[in-house]
Amino acid sequence: MLTEGTYPHVHGGVSTWCDQLVRGMPEVDFNVVALTGSGREPVTWELPPNVYRHTAFPLWGPADGSCAHRPPLGRERRRFIDTYERFLLALLDPSAGCDFGESLYALAELARAGRLSAALRSEAVVRSLMWIWTMPHLQISAAGPTVHDALTATDLLEHALRPLALRIPGDCVAHAVSSGLATLPALAARRLDGVPFLLTEHGIYLRERYLGYRSEAQRWPVKALMLGFYRELNSLGYREADLITPCNQYNRRWEERGGADPDRIRTVYNGVDPHAFPLAGPEPEVPTLTWCGRIDPIKDLETLIRAYALVRDRLPETRLRLFGPVPAGNEDYRTRLEKLAAELGVTDGITYEGRISEVALAYAAGSVVMLSSISEGFPFSIIEAMSCGRTTVSTDVGGVREAVGDTGLVVPPREPELMAEATLALLRDGEWRAELGRLSRQRVVEQFTLRRSVDGFRRIYRELAGFPEPAPVDSGDWTVQLTDPWSSGLAAWGYSRTESGGGSVW
Repeated sequence: MLTEGTYPHVHGGVSTWCDQLVRGMPEVDFNVVALTGSGREPVTWELPPNVYRHTAFPLWGPADGSCAHRPPLGRERRRFIDTYERFLLALLDPSAGCDFGESLYALAELARAGRLSAALRSEAVVRSLMWIWTMPHLQISAAGPTVHDALTATDLLEHALRPLALRIPGDCVAHAVSSGLATLPALAARRLDGVPFLLTEHGIYLRERYLGYRSEAQRWPVKALMLGFYRELNSLGYREADLITPCNQYNRRWEERGGADPDRIRTVYNGVDPHAFPLAGPEPEVPTLTWCGRIDPIKDLETLIRAYALVRDRLPETRLRLFGPVPAGNEDYRTRLEKLAAELGVTDGITYEGRISEVALAYAAGSVVMLSSISEGFPFSIIEAMSCGRTTVSTDVGGVREAVGDTGLVVPPREPELMAEATLALLRDGEWRAELGRLSRQRVVEQFTLRRSVDGFRRIYRELAGFPEPAPVDSGDWTVQLTDPWSSGLAAWGYSRTESGGGSVW
């Protein structure tokens, strides 16, 4: 299992999904390789016994390897520069007809020898980039790329390509849990070693890179190069994966447009255990909006706070409770939210609750559960709230509309006025709110159970590993009586978070 910035170092929806999958298949041995920043990030999830190995692979810091400081020389150096220039042309000039994949696999062989990082830190690499950037027929030349831009972009690429050095055993299934940098070792292993490659996508990685780079400080030439890299890597992963498992139909459509073969795509929805998220019971006496997740710009809590201010103008007693941690590096974002609340005059009605070990209590604390994100996959916070019998107001991103159906209200992202109108409509009609809550619980039990999700991946793992499909076993209504040996453990381990013949799996 290959992750990037999530399991087992960070709490959140994707990490919860990973933990569910690992604990749900105790007969499968997992080797978890987590791409992290420094490699020193603490493990925040207690790993189950079937995780036989866990490695934190740092993207930053000094390059490792005994050959790291031996760049290619002579004929090997000329071959490398030719490969690298073809790689750059694939990113910056599609009309050149250079194959991104072939160049990437050539770089992978150099990375496996421990020599790619040193090769990318040579003066010749910077000269090559400046030469291509300033080609008159490329629009980017008008931006006046500088040597500083070239040094910055080359450094970013060197760090991004480091996962190519990872080796995956040949008797595994390589399962990348995003379409970003986690696919690099899986792509190399599939091409060079014949390892089956499974790609699961929650949020749309490429879309989130475009959203993120809007606020980055680098100049346009750097952004264009990096976004070109992520675009080509995303498309290559879609084309090369043996199977792709989006968690919603929205992702599936994106993947098909990105070049994925529709016959190799199987939608597997995220699931929750209805026993771990039981009916919440009576609502709080004071009208309360709750939100559950990590404090992060992609969750667009500015829109939520603005919507809350509009609701408070009409219903002054309404409260907003935010459950979730502030990840390292997001402290300034939390400060921005507090300043916004002060400007709007609603500070006294908002509380930051931090992490909560029993997430179901966060949903029970509200009359309506909110989601204001600008990007999502198939959010756990929505289906968990629905399982608790709470209706929702959420933004129309990713698979949210598929999850909610007609059991909650969905509004466009970044529209606080519309979010406020939907919220006021629910707060003013208790009977309608209660009926939607009842339908929400019913929808989860019928369509989005944890067992359905895990069993889908169990079948996929067996198929890719070449094991025959076992005969189906009718275990009855699992929401009434859970007989799987792992189900009680999931309730104890997998939900202590905030947010929301066996083989080996990477």
